[in-house]
Amino acid sequence: MVALPAHTPYDGTSKLFTIGLKPLDPSRWIEVDENREAYLAEKRRLYAELPDKVFLAETDTLGAQQEVLDLVVDHLARHHPDIAAGVSAKGADGAPLKAASLLVQEDLVLMRRGEDGWRLAAASLCFPSSWSLAEKFRKPLQDIHTPVPGFGRGTRTADIITRIFDNLQVAQPVERMNWSLQSGAELYMPLSNASRIERAERKPSRFPEADVAAGTFIRVERQTLRKLPRSGDILFTIRIHLDAMRLLERHPERAALTASFAAQLAALDDAQLDYKGLSADRDRLVAALKVMAAG
Repeated sequence: MVALPAHTPYDGTSKLFTIGLKPLDPSRWIEVDENREAYLAEKRRLYAELPDKVFLAETDTLGAQQEVLDLVVDHLARHHPDIAAGVSAKGADGAPLKAASLLVQEDLVLMRRGEDGWRLAAASLCFPSSWSLAEKFRKPLQDIHTPVPGFGRGTRTADIITRIFDNLQVAQPVERMNWSLQSGAELYMPLSNASRIERAERKPSRFPEADVAAGTFIRVERQTLRKLPRSGDILFTIRIHLDAMRLLERHPERAALTASFAAQLAALDDAQLDYKGLSADRDRLVAALKVMAAG
């Protein structure tokens, strides 16, 4: 039997285009489920076929990379001993961050403070949600967030995020949720900024014509921020969950959940719809969710 969604931030608990950070119990830092082997197999495939698209690192980040690997190995030993056997704290191909990424389902992004703020200094990004690692590598946060409505350089939200990064404490990691919708169940979903602009201008349909809920998947991102005690860098983790929209039909909170989901989609403005790639399909998706809510 297919499991119900692990997270449902579209129930209203996590609003889109807000920061929404919450304290995280360190024991819950890494998520492990029945799909672990499939996720790791997909990472290995991507490393073999598209190595420069899914892993990039500044040369002076090896110490921080090793720090991440040590933390991951220690966490698995403490909280997931069933999968920790045989796990090594040695880096793969001289890249400890890559080795760490092959132990967990999360993507791992290393942020480092510089004169222009926090920049993306290293990353294993096998499961991007419509963004390109090559385009964001070495860029500061405020520029990374340029395509996100209300989050780019000079906005109040960008300044708040910088303060959050500056004030993050080693002892208190934080988490947030994000979500989007996609056609099909692909984990590797890159999209360059140029492609995003072209898509927004054309506003093509991305979902089945006859039955929009068929083949539509909810892509939930569980994101965490953790300050590294030795380097002072910040590790940004992204755990992707893919759930078929049809699963909501048998959720015990179906009516309230789908009604809230529909209301949040209906409330998105044009810029937000373009960013999420939902301009052509929002109304059909809202209608499908309202049908589910009505039973």
